[in-house]
Amino acid sequence: MPDTRYFLGANTPSGFYSFYHELSDPDKFKRVYVIKSGPGSGKSTLMRRVGRHARAAGYDVEEILCSGDPDSLDAVIVPALGAAVVDGTSPHVIEPECPGVIDRYLDLSDYYDREGLQPLKRDILAAFAEYKGHYKRAYRCLGAAGELRQNMSELLGTEALQQKLAKRAAGIIGREIKRSGGEGRCDQRFLNAISCQGRVALWDTVSAQADRVYELADSYGLSHHLLAPILTAALAAGHDAVACPDPMAPNKLAHVILPELGLAFVTSTAESPWPKHPYRRIRVDAMVDPALYRASRPRLRFTRRVAGALMDDSMAGLVQAKEAHDKLEALYHPYVDFDGVGQVADRVAEDILN
Repeated sequence: MPDTRYFLGANTPSGFYSFYHELSDPDKFKRVYVIKSGPGSGKSTLMRRVGRHARAAGYDVEEILCSGDPDSLDAVIVPALGAAVVDGTSPHVIEPECPGVIDRYLDLSDYYDREGLQPLKRDILAAFAEYKGHYKRAYRCLGAAGELRQNMSELLGTEALQQKLAKRAAGIIGREIKRSGGEGRCDQRFLNAISCQGRVALWDTVSAQADRVYELADSYGLSHHLLAPILTAALAAGHDAVACPDPMAPNKLAHVILPELGLAFVTSTAESPWPKHPYRRIRVDAMVDPALYRASRPRLRFTRRVAGALMDDSMAGLVQAKEAHDKLEALYHPYVDFDGVGQVADRVAEDILN
């Protein structure tokens, strides 16, 4: 199966939202390597190298991308071996559940040339301050956009609509989800991110695990009321699931993937549309009370326009944060022993595979 890619954290209206604690679950993992180090020290390089070793040995690899910069890695997971290597630095700090037995620290700061870095202290501190400042601006804009989005969802998500969606979900459950025995396991992941690259949706991850995809066309964050009962029924029927919340409302579901059934339910929006022909398409917007929608149309149009402008400003802030982070990495890179980091990666991969 092709590699799957997810986010374990997300930039949200309330700040950084993390599922990284899932990697410290002793029931799921036998070995977790937690990297501690600063910018430009080769964390992402180390994880990619471990992933290549695992693929070469015939194992599937799950890549966890950085929500701020999706070109960078925050973790690699080898599910068949219950192993993971994760960047445990802020904002996705991980506290080991079983240190020395399951969790092990990798300190890459030993591979900095500390003497060479001393004259760069002022430049490094200035770049850190610039980086954090841009994130503060981005989160302020995201917070305002999230409030407006929540207002639209609450306006249209009446009890009558929720009952319609629950009824539709019941029909899908009866048709698609048969009992297999036992109780299913649920992994929480983000499939979407608000990043320096704009809105990112990892649709290939869905295609890698499901050949039947229900597309839920939803402009106002209403799909959760359809997805929640489907997820509950799938787990009760003994099927493992991946529950993917909405980064703009992490308490609500945006997607549900049921790999054992080759089945997925994805929320499709104008900003992040499902790119393929769906197995079924459900127009959630069309289920809104027509009279309510007509009466609210001017308000909705204005709110969406303002929220869209705030989102654009937030993503511009994330672009500037990425530029500041690139400055940091450029300062550090000449003073990192990348050969030594590569040797650490090889030792970690050998330990995992053996």
